[in-house]
Amino acid sequence: MTTQTVNWELFEKGLATRKEVLGEDYVQRSLGSADEFSMPMQQMVTQYCWGDVWNRPGLERAQRSLINLAMISALNRPHELKVHVRGALRNGVTKEQIQEVFLQVAVYCGAPAALDSFRLAREVFKEMEAEQ
Repeated sequence: MTTQTVNWELFEKGLATRKEVLGEDYVQRSLGSADEFSMPMQQMVTQYCWGDVWNRPGLERAQRSLINLAMISALNRPHELKVHVRGALRNGVTKEQIQEVFLQVAVYCGAPAALDSFRLAREVFKEMEAEQ
């Protein structure tokens, strides 16, 4: 297996951010289910994505969430979209703002991508309401 150098300080910073945005349970499940093959990816995502990019100045977390929703919707990544809808709500993004993002996706990426995103977001809204 390929080994990578992990910057543990940046990893820990990323881990804290990842937990704040996506929820501790989700992050623990992701890391806990990683094996020798997939752990390097978990480390890389936690270090670079969450430790470095999500903590850069210049954009607030809510803004980063909105950008992620648009990109993930355009890329048709349903699992990640649901995770990031939850994260966006945690970051203070409103349902109305999520709606606007998906309407924008419809114009620039196509109605099928937007329709799937609306459907998936509604599932997340229902799941979160049931958890309260």
